[in-house]
Amino acid sequence: MDILAAIKREERKLEKQLHKLNHQLNGVRAAAKVLGGSAERVVVGVKKRVLSAAGRAAIAKAARRRWAKVRKQAKKKTA
Repeated sequence: MDILAAIKREERKLEKQLHKLNHQLNGVRAAAKVLGGSAERVVVGVKKRVLSAAGRAAIAKAARRRWAKVRKQAKKKTA
C-alpha cells in the first residue's frame, strides 16, 4: 500500500503544478489580450508534396543509372 500512497502524493503534486501553470497561462493570455494580440498558437497543417508521374519516372531512371554505374565499377574491380 506504500506504493499507492506515493502515487497519490505524486498525483497531488502534479495537480498543484498544473493549477499553477494554468494560472500563469491565463495571466499571459490576459496580458496579450490587453495588448491587442493573442497568445494562442494556431496549428497550421503542412501540405504534402505531390510529385508528378514524369518526375517519379525521371528520379527512377536516374537511380537506375547510378546503380548501373556502381555495378559496373564493382565488376571492374573483381575482374
